[in-house]
Amino acid sequence: MTRPDAGDDALAEAFEGQRGRLEAVAYRMLGSRTDAEDAVQEAWLRLMRQDAATIDNLAGWLTTVVSRVCIDTLRSRTARPEAPYDDRLPDLVVTADDGAPEDDALLADSVGVALLMVLDSLRPAERLAFVLHDMFAVPFDEIGQILGRSTDAAKMLASRARRKVQEAPRPSDPRRRARAVVDAFLAAARAGDFEGLLQVLDPDVRWRGYTARGVVVRLGATEVASRAQFAAGATATSRPVLVNGEPGVLAVGKQGRPIAVMACTVVDGRILEIVSTTDPDRLASLDLPG
Repeated sequence: MTRPDAGDDALAEAFEGQRGRLEAVAYRMLGSRTDAEDAVQEAWLRLMRQDAATIDNLAGWLTTVVSRVCIDTLRSRTARPEAPYDDRLPDLVVTADDGAPEDDALLADSVGVALLMVLDSLRPAERLAFVLHDMFAVPFDEIGQILGRSTDAAKMLASRARRKVQEAPRPSDPRRRARAVVDAFLAAARAGDFEGLLQVLDPDVRWRGYTARGVVVRLGATEVASRAQFAAGATATSRPVLVNGEPGVLAVGKQGRPIAVMACTVVDGRILEIVSTTDPDRLASLDLPG
């Protein structure tokens, strides 16, 4: 991506000072870091065509432009989806789960897999209202102006989105305790311990698996446990990783080639949500730890 040459250009320097916040907004709006960077780059191009003297509040102007670029992208996805929403694997940030400080730095701006999936199910206007207000404290009157709606309408959009988000599974266990639950799940799967699997799975657990042929969804502890026993029979080495800050697993084949990534959402000591991918193309697009 082309970055502006700051040099003595005060406008470029001011833009660079806003880039991190703008990319964070766009990432939560679009669920993709690449799309977020593209949206921010588009804002820079529009800024270059704008008379800077007419901009009273650069941060607000840039937020408005990025937001409108994002909502146009979301509406385009809805009108001409390349794949159904359920077929889209959330943007994954995968790092080694070794407790190193750099892990926290890498994951500081990531969003949990479960939350990304809920955000992706919202209508474009709902998502924008929720992200801007609840995540970045943008006032409702400004959000209304971006959407071309009243302040009250913006409040209602955010309220509807908030209800949907609150219903999503959210990790409730400290990372170390959640890791212990995931490790117990893997140990039980390898041992073929069906009862042991049921003990660490929530009765309403959902496993969404992204494969080269599409998405496979399994519901309920019995079905998930049965699948976990079958998958454990594959010859692979499992490595603990963090996926968007949540405990997960990287499975590596005999030749050292990644064959699967799995993220788990642990709530009250049990796994409530699993998202995994075995799709070689999706795996190749991830920046996986060595």
